[in-house]
Amino acid sequence: MNNAAAAPKEKEREYYFDNAKFILIFLVVFGHFISPIKNQNEWLYTIYNFIYTFHMPAFILIAGFFTKSVKKDGYLPKIFRKVLVPYVVFQIVYTFFYYDLYSKDEVKLDFFDPHWTLWFLLSLVFWNILLKLFVKFKYPLAIAIVIGVLAGYVHDIGTFLSLLRTFVFFPVFLLGHLLEKRDFKKILEPAKKAAAAAFLIVLFVTYHFIFPNGTKEWLLSSSSYADILGIYSWAGGFIRLGMYAVMFLATFSILAIIPRRKMFFTELGERTLYIYLLHGFVVKWLFTTDLFKSIEQNGWYIMILFLALIVTLFLASKPVIALAQPFIELRWTKLTNLLANRRKTQER
Repeated sequence: MNNAAAAPKEKEREYYFDNAKFILIFLVVFGHFISPIKNQNEWLYTIYNFIYTFHMPAFILIAGFFTKSVKKDGYLPKIFRKVLVPYVVFQIVYTFFYYDLYSKDEVKLDFFDPHWTLWFLLSLVFWNILLKLFVKFKYPLAIAIVIGVLAGYVHDIGTFLSLLRTFVFFPVFLLGHLLEKRDFKKILEPAKKAAAAAFLIVLFVTYHFIFPNGTKEWLLSSSSYADILGIYSWAGGFIRLGMYAVMFLATFSILAIIPRRKMFFTELGERTLYIYLLHGFVVKWLFTTDLFKSIEQNGWYIMILFLALIVTLFLASKPVIALAQPFIELRWTKLTNLLANRRKTQER
């Protein structure tokens, strides 16, 4: 009787994380679609800042949550195989893609400066390495936050090996590791859902009417304080602490309003890595067309929302996943299964 009662709850929580991952990856795609024209519309810029406050931090938090086996033997080799290998493959692919797309004079392959969205993969490798060390500390989260704050004072760290973002976002990843399922259950209580929704509304209004500019670089976390402020100032660290507070509150707020039941998109939450790695090719190609110029001139901004949703769903489709698996997982089981199922259907 107890086992039967526990099973639906466990399943419900599994739906929750898949729902969260799909919603967050859609917001990542949507945010990248907004990027080229965000400066042309105040509401678009507000939406951009709003979703950038929590979409990647929430993703990072969930990634950290699924690292409970960090102390087991073979953990890091498994991470290297699943994360570092796709990074190397897509760094090469992006290099040639940019060479062709932008008609560059030469192919410049650099594994130490990740292309666009690939910073997340490289940082994910470093976060897991750091996690092996930090789980031995007495106050790991406090130490990680201090390092994240201090990293902003290093002027030349920038995007090299994605080190600045690695240190800035590591506290979020570490917190995810420290959280238990019961902690997520607590934030899903009705009263906390209402508080979370209220906070998100206040945050959106604040971005639009009080801080319409000047927050983007803080949210991207890829520039030193001196680069953002224009001068070397100790104030940068205090601003970073304030941004940490806003980021954590926004992250838990968005996670609090994620649905727990099975949705039409739930199973697509298992394919977020594919969407993340592949959508950059679509978005970067569209940047070179007149599409965004037409949207801006005609005020068809709602098209961006639908376009982002279409691209997200398309990249999560089984045929696309099957074709991309050899490049991401270095396997082709999904393609084999897809062809086998199609053959069976034809035989019927």
